[in-house]
Amino acid sequence: MQRRHFLQSAAAASAAFGAIPLLGQKSDKRYRTALIGSGWWGMNILREAMASKRIDVVALCDVDENVLTNAAGDVAIDSGKEPKTYKDYRELLDKEKPEVVIIATPDHWHALQSIAAAMAGAHIYVEKPTGHTVKESSAMVRAARDAGVKVQVGLHRRIGPHHVEAIKFLKSGALGKIGEVRCLVAGKGGPEVPKPNSEPPDGMDWDMYCGPAPLRPFNTKIHPGGWRNFLDFANGTMADWGVHWLDQVLLWTDEKAPKSVYCTGGRPVAGPIVLTDKQQTSDAPDHQVAVFQFEQFTATWEHRKFAGSGDEKHPIGTRFFGEKGVLHIGWRDGWTFYPANSKDAGAHGDHQLQEPDGHNIALLWADFLDSIEQKREPVAGIESAHRSSCLPLLGMLSYKLGRSIAWDGEKEVIPGDAEANKLLSRAYRGPWEYPV
Repeated sequence: MQRRHFLQSAAAASAAFGAIPLLGQKSDKRYRTALIGSGWWGMNILREAMASKRIDVVALCDVDENVLTNAAGDVAIDSGKEPKTYKDYRELLDKEKPEVVIIATPDHWHALQSIAAAMAGAHIYVEKPTGHTVKESSAMVRAARDAGVKVQVGLHRRIGPHHVEAIKFLKSGALGKIGEVRCLVAGKGGPEVPKPNSEPPDGMDWDMYCGPAPLRPFNTKIHPGGWRNFLDFANGTMADWGVHWLDQVLLWTDEKAPKSVYCTGGRPVAGPIVLTDKQQTSDAPDHQVAVFQFEQFTATWEHRKFAGSGDEKHPIGTRFFGEKGVLHIGWRDGWTFYPANSKDAGAHGDHQLQEPDGHNIALLWADFLDSIEQKREPVAGIESAHRSSCLPLLGMLSYKLGRSIAWDGEKEVIPGDAEANKLLSRAYRGPWEYPV
């Protein structure tokens, strides 16, 4: 099957995922928009939103005053208007009453902030994964449904043109029956040296940063940016990178959840976890392998943060293994079909990414606004994004337990396993209450 055939069908594939109809759409409606979490990635999203010419930025929120001041200055330069600034998202929601809220905070804040925004009547663009624990994510689904608001989750690979092409190829049956899927991210790294704890930057509310999570000492390994590798705030590489590639699995299959999950890994190269009053390291594993057993196929996740890509031709992405060959869906290497029979023609699609970041945020944002106006589910709507987010969250749950778990995806319980079910949620700190 030649690439030409798939290029000809790309428009139809993109339309099915919600991309193409947006490009010619003209609307005068502008949305009062607020950003919660005004660091590097939050501002990336906000810049794309501003470039759409469909929003007015009314407020920014961040617990770090320096980050907040810089972000507000950038918005003022780009838009000519100075946004209000807040350190507490609850005050922002109460005073500004935004119509749209962008949430780009660490994972442990996603649920509480999304639920508060939904209760305030705002539509929400929230970063992936949906929650820090499975029941947080479930609560986000219920809150959005009850409030009648649209939620777009930052799974931008769902709408990236070469990903859409590749999923179309898969659904065409070109691979025949698929028995195995492998998701991989291979990188570089080495031993981790503990870093001294320090006082938070002037103007930073560290207690609010930690919020419902444990109050650990401040460390520049955590902020800015390093929180993804601290399990109090996130779920390591599998939830950060892995949710994108595991999401590709659920985009392809009609199955909504695995029947069982097993995950193992550790820190043999990064070294021991250190957390004292004086210094600390991250605590996420430097490598993991997770097995998700579905009814009709087996999916695996693998990452390592050492050794480099080695002999891996494609060190990032998802491979689908079928009767007729292998399809790799990657990042900057696009997608490629390798036929099992060397006499058959392969196929390839180049990436079509936004640069310099190599993502497709503009398309995802356009789809989000269109979903609000057309009263339809966005491409990365909360219910399907919740199911995809559950995969790495369940993988981490198995990793922490040190054993496999069964999973009832319809009831969202681990049957007959009280110890494992406790890890579907966690205790919150201080005055914060876990969403139910």
